[in-house]
Amino acid sequence: MTAPQVRAEAQQEREAALIAAILAGEREKFHDLIRPYERQVYLTSLSLVKDEAEAEDVAQEAILRAYRKLAGFRGDAKFSTWLIAITLNEARTRLREEKRAALDSLDNQIENEGDYTPAVLTDWREVPSDALERKEICALIQQAIAALPDTFREVVILRDMEELSVRETAQALGISLSLVKVRLHRARLLLQKQLAPQLKIELKSKKKGGMLRRLPWF
Repeated sequence: MTAPQVRAEAQQEREAALIAAILAGEREKFHDLIRPYERQVYLTSLSLVKDEAEAEDVAQEAILRAYRKLAGFRGDAKFSTWLIAITLNEARTRLREEKRAALDSLDNQIENEGDYTPAVLTDWREVPSDALERKEICALIQQAIAALPDTFREVVILRDMEELSVRETAQALGISLSLVKVRLHRARLLLQKQLAPQLKIELKSKKKGGMLRRLPWF
């Protein structure tokens, strides 16, 4: 067993002990259980609802719902994966409510789902790491991710931002491993198609050479 596997197993055992204690009546230990994942829950919420105040509400509701449903946690997936799945559901609910409110206020508004299958792109580009650190570049990337269709944005957030495995992403989203891979591939192509022209302009002033870093979609 590798060192990461040993650490993961120890963490799962610790979490199982905390869950058992909480269900036995030691409710104050819930904060110990949830503390390592509070930031991850908030960032996942923020990436989906795209508003800080809304993200805080979603994160708080997700954590509260996790507490209420804790007795139903069976341990089939990691606790963190189960928690992120709850967060995703809360964010989706919030987004659906916002869409319904918008539809009520605009009688003739028609939701356009469209066909999001991108063309295959092969012109992959290397981006200088110092350019990636610039606020302008970060803003472009965040805007591109925010503009993705919900199903694609979710998988990018979990795989490329939260760094969940394919299996953990599938468990969190409740979809198959193959569908995770397909959605991730299409999402990365969409990001590449949207970002490549903009980043090309940003990088024209950069000299060639130096240390290069490759994003999953570049």
